[in-house]
Amino acid sequence: MAAPPQLKALLQAVNALLRKRRYHAVLALLKGFRNGAVYGAKIRAPHALVMTFLFRSGSLREKLWAVLQATYTHSWNLARFVLTYKGLCALQAHLQGQTHQVHSALAACLGGMLVFGENNNLNSQINMYLTSRVLFALCRLGVEKGYIPEPRWDPFRLHTGVIWGIVLWLFEYHRHTLQPSLQSSMTYLYEDSNVWHDLSDFLIYNKSRPSK
Repeated sequence: MAAPPQLKALLQAVNALLRKRRYHAVLALLKGFRNGAVYGAKIRAPHALVMTFLFRSGSLREKLWAVLQATYTHSWNLARFVLTYKGLCALQAHLQGQTHQVHSALAACLGGMLVFGENNNLNSQINMYLTSRVLFALCRLGVEKGYIPEPRWDPFRLHTGVIWGIVLWLFEYHRHTLQPSLQSSMTYLYEDSNVWHDLSDFLIYNKSRPSK
């Protein structure tokens, strides 16, 4: 079925508007907001679904609500951050007549504090995700710029051993310093595996089901 002429005319007008360079900066903000919302939902929904149903107690309705809440919050926050970041970058470039590297850092710093500055579980996960990748990237940049001598051998195995050694030491003796979700995962792996009563909670279930 063909689209009504009015709809086709409207789509043509919208497409013509989208192709105008004079509106590109504003439209880029809108698409950035859209992409932030979509990406936030795509990466948070499956993670929240798995973690909630694996480690969270409560009814099915409560679990589904928790998944939806986490997905919405991540999607909304990331959309706002992208909009804020791109807007501040565009504003600085407009005021100074050109783009500088510091513009990106300042815009992201301010946007991060405004959007992700609240100390909660969701923002902590995002910040820790970024922290590990920033440290890796800075090490690589340091090697590229000559500030860090290039290793003569691949240090990945040593790095892996140090990280695993530290995290298990923290779990065993300073558990409160680890993020709650990591504590839950490690408890499941290293402590719950020390307890069983019969075949049911040795092989089938992690913990014995309460008898009715």
